[in-house]
Amino acid sequence: MRNPVHPFAGNPLDRGENIRREDASVAALADHSSALFLPFHKLNVLLNADQTLAWRTRPALPEHNQLIFLGLQNNVPHFAVDVPDPADPKSFVDCRAVAAHLASADTGILAQARAQLDWHRRNPFCAQCGQPSTAERGGQIRRCLSCHKHIFPRTDPVAIMLIIDRPGGERCLLGQSQGFMANTNFYSALAGFIDQGESLEEAVRREVKEEACIAVGDVHYHSSQPWPFPSQLMIGCHGIARSHAITINEAEMADVRWFSSEQVILALGESPADLRVPGKLAIAHHLIRAWVDGEVRL
Repeated sequence: MRNPVHPFAGNPLDRGENIRREDASVAALADHSSALFLPFHKLNVLLNADQTLAWRTRPALPEHNQLIFLGLQNNVPHFAVDVPDPADPKSFVDCRAVAAHLASADTGILAQARAQLDWHRRNPFCAQCGQPSTAERGGQIRRCLSCHKHIFPRTDPVAIMLIIDRPGGERCLLGQSQGFMANTNFYSALAGFIDQGESLEEAVRREVKEEACIAVGDVHYHSSQPWPFPSQLMIGCHGIARSHAITINEAEMADVRWFSSEQVILALGESPADLRVPGKLAIAHHLIRAWVDGEVRL
């Protein structure tokens, strides 16, 4: 099985773990004439007229608040900055909307930058004592100014799974969550957050049981995808059903159904009719595509 690189993965930057241990070293990199800065406003990214990331040098950098050291590429330091009052807010574009038009490497950088900026916006205070905290290590962590506790960003793991009716089966399980695209012809792979003290395989089986009352046997890992909205890691799997009668958990799901490979193949085409599935931006698309293409060995 091939190992695909999904959108928001493939970050080419060396995150400079040794360099960022010294705040003075990070400050020197930010003052270097070669340093590049990627501006954000309200978590939207600045784009050039040709829809590429609008990296800026120090002389062209607008007034900014948060400065995040992203890493190095060819010895060039790269930073993300939060711009509170840009001259042209319309030049800043939603990261999810632009990702489909960017090179894979750029989406990886975008994911890192957006997730870290968002984390700093959400965590100005210490969760232990409630006092203000400050960014350190180029924005990799925060430190409480009172109790000096180090505060680390969190990434929430999510299991996302395409369940097949049997080994080599001709049907897969797709659903609609309550609220998002409910009561339409849009369906996706089932998914859910991994609980504390739970393995990936256990999470797959639990979520499918909870949402559709389907028992799952074998579970195989396929690939993963960072999802910086705000900061999840989507862990993609395929699994084999041990039961087939669906009972929908209406508190979570609007609908869950078995779909044939013929229906799914049509949905992956350019003009889907009866069924729509996620596009290439989402790992769910690639889980479905791998099954249709015969890459799933279960």
